[in-house]
Amino acid sequence: MDVDLFDFDLPRDLIAQRPAVPRDSARLLDVGAFLADRAMADLPGQLRPGDLLVFNDTKVIPARLSGLRGEAKVEVTLHLQQGPDTWRAFARPARKLHPGDVIRFNEEFTARVTDKGARGEVGLTFDRAGGDLIAALEQWGIMPLPPYIRQGRGDARDRDDYQTLFATREGAVAAPTAGLHFTPDLLRHIEERGVKNSRLTLHVGAGTFLPVTVDRVEDHVMHAEWGEVSPDVAAAVNETHAQGGRVVAVGTTSLRLLESAADETGVVQPFQGETDIFIYPGYRFRAVDLLLTNFHLPRSTLFMLVCAFAGTSRMKAAYAHAVAAGYRFYSYGDGCLLQRGDA
Repeated sequence: MDVDLFDFDLPRDLIAQRPAVPRDSARLLDVGAFLADRAMADLPGQLRPGDLLVFNDTKVIPARLSGLRGEAKVEVTLHLQQGPDTWRAFARPARKLHPGDVIRFNEEFTARVTDKGARGEVGLTFDRAGGDLIAALEQWGIMPLPPYIRQGRGDARDRDDYQTLFATREGAVAAPTAGLHFTPDLLRHIEERGVKNSRLTLHVGAGTFLPVTVDRVEDHVMHAEWGEVSPDVAAAVNETHAQGGRVVAVGTTSLRLLESAADETGVVQPFQGETDIFIYPGYRFRAVDLLLTNFHLPRSTLFMLVCAFAGTSRMKAAYAHAVAAGYRFYSYGDGCLLQRGDA
């Protein structure tokens, strides 16, 4: 399958630089048999009593660090924790780093390069672990916003803007951005509608920002991310289906983890571990009935995922409408509600 099938024209001024205020004032494109322009505050009316919203409760850590290897400047963005003091990271410039090199982020905070991978990836072992490492990242790191937001601005305001209402479990280096639209009022209206909600955890990695550089979709390699679906969440999903309700994944991260945890019959099992699931047209969905997500970039794995979910032709038409109507794209942008269709 050719990656060019997932290309489209996106004016750069449609990439949102700040979230809507209040968050639930963002626009919502309802993508079903027809396209309908709504607001995020209209979401409760598009849900049914007995539906289940599944949120990702991961919390973004300030995972971007600037330091020195000798006299040379180095920037690293952590993307996957492998131990209390060890992380996989993307480094710039990676070509000057070698196993054994020490990166000094300040006089008190360092990391040693343990190995080098492909596409600028390195392994890092820090001089501290666990809570002490998180505290150091909070003090010296910045929020790892994608480069499309003013080259990864990550200022003080982003410390709040780039966290969801549900963020409790530290470990993500990118936000599950569909969750950014929710406010306590919106959640209350949803609950009053008779819609339940559950929380899983997928620690989103910086690999979500990597461009697809191959010509064939099947040749792209996804980076692994750690996630957990508890027995209670798995039971809630399965009970919802058994009672005729719909499972609504809030964000592609929730969808990817639920699909990773589902067996061939569609029953979701408790899950804990890494997933590198790559969803593109031809995938058979087993666990998720509706998807609430933001608007994604051309040629991205996330645009491939929504094409798989709702149908490629339908999503190209929806995105063309969104561009013409001035919807705001990407992490701080507007949202769309997708029904499953044929790719």
